[in-house]
Amino acid sequence: MVPDDSAAAASPSRKPTGPLKAPTGSLKPPGPEQPRGATLQPARRDFTVRLAELVILLTAIVGAVALGLGISAYFAANRYVEVYLIAYAAFRFADLLVRDEAALGIDSVRFGRRIMNELPLLALFFSAPFERSWYHGSAPRWLQALGLLIELAGLWIVLGARIQLGFFSAPPAQGSTLVRNGMYRYIRHPIYLGEFLVLIAWPFEYAAPVTLLLTLIIGVLILRVRIRDEEADMLAMFGDEYAAYRRATDSLIPNVW
Repeated sequence: MVPDDSAAAASPSRKPTGPLKAPTGSLKPPGPEQPRGATLQPARRDFTVRLAELVILLTAIVGAVALGLGISAYFAANRYVEVYLIAYAAFRFADLLVRDEAALGIDSVRFGRRIMNELPLLALFFSAPFERSWYHGSAPRWLQALGLLIELAGLWIVLGARIQLGFFSAPPAQGSTLVRNGMYRYIRHPIYLGEFLVLIAWPFEYAAPVTLLLTLIIGVLILRVRIRDEEADMLAMFGDEYAAYRRATDSLIPNVW
């Protein structure tokens, strides 16, 4: 008997395969799902950070050129300028030592913002000697000495205010406290006042009246914005306590501002 082909086809050992289809799934290995819009490229560094690196590099290059051209001889002939810069460098270092440790944690964005805020300061240190080059002779010694005294007074106010903040503040476990002792008994922003004095002292070293006037105008405008923003934060934090403190004190200069 010839075997029946139809019966063989119906045998359970020979299953129909059906039409073949191309696979449509992803060929990537399984892993966490990426959010929409995510890219495989590494995150680009913040623009302000790269700009800060460029400014620092150019400043170092200009400093190297200045040393090669004999800047040491210039400082030897202008002792007050040299002492101002030494005191300013020591002040910036001491300010880091007494500053609140919580304020030192700086990410790339905040670092870039801080460097951008330093650009007007670089413009100030450039403009005073540049203006002096348009006049005949050097700045009077008594005017340079006055500028140095103003700078030292500003440094003392800034460092003293930061030390008082740390001394009168409560431990971190007890939460934030509103400091109203020491300098803060009379003015609310002694640190801003001291920093402002340090900056306006620089044009005195070169007897640069135009730079001094611009520093006063621009500095006051910047201070008004910074004080407004900071006091808005303090009001949100301390409420009526800070409102009463504002009514009893002045911002920078007692009985004036």
